[in-house]
Amino acid sequence: MPHMTDKTLHIVGGGMAGSEAAWQAANLGINVVLHEMRPAVETFAHQTGNFGEMVCSNSFRSDDDEQNAVGLLHWEMRAANGLIMASADEHKLPAGGALAVDREAFAEHITAKLKSHPNVSVEYGEITDLPDDGMWIFATGPLTSPKLGEAIAKETGTDRLAFFDAIAPIVYAESIDMDVAWLQSRYDKGETEEEQKAYLNCPMTKDQYEAFIDALLAADKTEFHEGETAGYFDGCLPIEVMAERGRETLRHGPMKPIGLTNAHKPEEKAYAVVQLRRDNALGTLYNIVGFQTKMKYGAQTEVFKMIPGLENASFARLGGIHRNTFLNSPTLLDDQMRLKSRPNIRFAGQVTGVEGYVESSAMGLLAGRLAAAELLGVEMGPPPGTTAMGALIHHITGGAEAKTFQPMNVNFGLFPPLDGMRGGRKGRKERYKGYTDRAKEEFTQWLEAQS
Repeated sequence: MPHMTDKTLHIVGGGMAGSEAAWQAANLGINVVLHEMRPAVETFAHQTGNFGEMVCSNSFRSDDDEQNAVGLLHWEMRAANGLIMASADEHKLPAGGALAVDREAFAEHITAKLKSHPNVSVEYGEITDLPDDGMWIFATGPLTSPKLGEAIAKETGTDRLAFFDAIAPIVYAESIDMDVAWLQSRYDKGETEEEQKAYLNCPMTKDQYEAFIDALLAADKTEFHEGETAGYFDGCLPIEVMAERGRETLRHGPMKPIGLTNAHKPEEKAYAVVQLRRDNALGTLYNIVGFQTKMKYGAQTEVFKMIPGLENASFARLGGIHRNTFLNSPTLLDDQMRLKSRPNIRFAGQVTGVEGYVESSAMGLLAGRLAAAELLGVEMGPPPGTTAMGALIHHITGGAEAKTFQPMNVNFGLFPPLDGMRGGRKGRKERYKGYTDRAKEEFTQWLEAQS
């Protein structure tokens, strides 16, 4: 399908979805103008003006492409020559079975690749309206600017839907007490010794855990403004919200002690464990896993320094909370991700109602390819619903119940069942392998049909 065209595709937003959309369309011969408001217009969560900046975790979650839906999504994006996955692979860090990256090097790589692409030009400045002509992809993400959000709300005739997202703090490695903490991945998971020691672990006794929970519940927190009723996305719940659901919730969640043995005191079983994951290639920064928080800054430093091994912790970044915006895509978008009322406009990424870096990037990949095909006059549909990308786009553009639509991670529950196929696998391991085998075969066929 690739050949040069004088037609232009405008993409608004240089996050992962916008970056991936630009890369895919440019590689298909489309002239792309990438519009980015940063750094001139800042957001709460971003620190730089780089494309593809990671604002929350530095993890793309599981890289297992046979037993995990997000790992399958990794596979499909790699198969489609995805920029995000190539950059992640180039700058990956040890993280057991997960794919974690050096966030600064990752974003710098994406920025350099796009700025050096002959079919990509960059324009800095805020876009505040929905254009009447030309072909556009809006990949402005959960932090869509207020003015643009108002324009979208006016066009769709609906109030913006939203949920709240929280960010975990990052600690300087040199400030962690290694006489208390130790290096180990849960169950020693990983093929190499480095992978098996990808996490720092801080143990807690029962008394220390109880005192920590008390302090967490009593700490000063950021509250919603009057009139804001949005809830949280379950995958990024603040630890205080989890603790409010029961004193043992954290101990069975991000602070579970199973699969870990204290290297300093092998015979002593921890009541709870706080894990930290390397955040950069140098190993100078670690983020506290699962510790998204809405505590105010002063309270964070007091409470987190109660964690054994972090008594003298120095923080490179404290946690925080921000409002995420997303569309009611089942009612507003067609199966080409176009706004039904203005088909010259597509939406991509997290604003469409997918959740997670990988899912957002995947929707950018599809939007870029679908827009390029339309500009080239080539008929192209989304991937089959049996694939990870296809399952996601089918869910957000019609498969989900509009009245209860909420952001969704990719999961095998979105896939058509395997009953009657491949011998009718019944066990979970065989069933998941059946999903991934079928998806890889049909995604490969879909890609080949576009070449």
